[in-house]
Amino acid sequence: MKTAVVTRLDPSRYVRTPWKNGGGVTTDIAFNGDTWRFSRTPITVAGPFSDYTGFDRMQVLVAGSGLVLQTPAGDIDVRRPFEPVRFAGETPIVSRLEAGPVQVVNLIGDRSRVRIDLVVMNAGGMGHLGPGLHIAYYPAERAALRLQGEEHDLEADGGLRIEDADGMVATCSAGRIVLGSITCVSR
Repeated sequence: MKTAVVTRLDPSRYVRTPWKNGGGVTTDIAFNGDTWRFSRTPITVAGPFSDYTGFDRMQVLVAGSGLVLQTPAGDIDVRRPFEPVRFAGETPIVSRLEAGPVQVVNLIGDRSRVRIDLVVMNAGGMGHLGPGLHIAYYPAERAALRLQGEEHDLEADGGLRIEDADGMVATCSAGRIVLGSITCVSR
């Protein structure tokens, strides 16, 4: 039987990166150069988002409430925590904070090289992992992920990098997990 490669992510090794537009700092939890990145970002004041032309972006609110992303085509509603949204990196966006500062988890990927997905798993929830790489992140509390009969218990702000898990079932056995998936595009 195939065995997934599971690596714990150590919060003390996360990398702080200034925003492209100079408006703040993001914490990179896992990344692969300029191809993709999985990060956590505080948004403390309203303002423009950085331009990521050629990239797909997904975002989920993990702390606070009332975030709205204003675009020329209409608002993207991120008011409710733990409901991921998807948008193109080249979309002009200005954030609006309706209830004070928030924190979000982002997954950004170069669409010519990878496909990305971001889901939230609540306690008791399960999902089938596809090909590629998966980042399981515990944003706000202790949580546990069961994979191949093994329980992975981590504190808040911890995570797992999961590789070689295509077809395996992952179960959130406690807490809430943000699961990012990155799959290489065939050329």
